[in-house]
Amino acid sequence: MTTLYGIKNCDTIKKAKKWLEQQGIDYKFHDYRADGLDVNWLRSTEKQLGWNNLLNTRGTTFRKLDESQKADMDCDKAITLMLEHPAMIKRPVLVTNDQYFLGFKPDMYAEVFK
Repeated sequence: MTTLYGIKNCDTIKKAKKWLEQQGIDYKFHDYRADGLDVNWLRSTEKQLGWNNLLNTRGTTFRKLDESQKADMDCDKAITLMLEHPAMIKRPVLVTNDQYFLGFKPDMYAEVFK
């Protein structure tokens, strides 16, 4: 089973969903805001992709944090922030055949699903 994780109004999520649909790939979409975010899923995803890759430090949500919240970032602090603010998770996260992929590029998805 293929699952696409993210936030439904994200432009990159829309592109990834459109690509999957055009290729006839069956997938489930999990919206962090509507469907919730599980700490166990986030921890296992972090183990696969790394917290520093998952945490979107360039987004508005992260930039609006107090400097004290951004200081001394580590895995536990990043996971806590991502649980509190799911928009801080880079997206999409694609999970297929027990493999994890971050972001969307048509060429990358074509390679994953060939």
